Amino acid sequence: MEKPENPSGKGKTESEAVILETVRAIFECCRTIAVYGMSSDPKAASHRVPAYFASKGYNIIPINPHADKIIDRVVYHRIEDVRENIEVVQIFRPSDQAPAVVQEVLERKRKRGDINAIWLQLGIKSEEGRELAEKAGILFVQDRCMYEEHRRIFPGKNRG
Repeated sequence: MEKPENPSGKGKTESEAVILETVRAIFECCRTIAVYGMSSDPKAASHRVPAYFASKGYNIIPINPHADKIIDRVVYHRIEDVRENIEVVQIFRPSDQAPAVVQEVLERKRKRGDINAIWLQLGIKSEEGRELAEKAGILFVQDRCMYEEHRRIFPGKNRG
């Protein structure tokens, strides 16, 4: 995947066009999404957003230490336990936990070489996580809803 110029999701100094280019690149090349912090509660955004992507044909890999099955998929308790290749890690954890999660993702990438992007869901921000990801050459999006961005980029399409 070709990395857009300055793809950090880094607020004021970055243009919306660059962020949009990064988001589009992620959706167009990445079909397997590990959801760190996926909820078994159908009312929670951390359940609804990945369920939407599953309905569009994306391969969703739930990661949650307190569940065994979510949306009829086996749940992994740790990212290092996932056997499949991961293209994107979508993070549904509080902002103060994001750097530690990014560290786990980077450790997996060092071992497996399989992660292209990290996405911190709407309301989750981490400049430390962004810096770590960028140093490792991983695309990084923060404080954006993956569902809303997909619907904005592919309006009215049943992209799967």
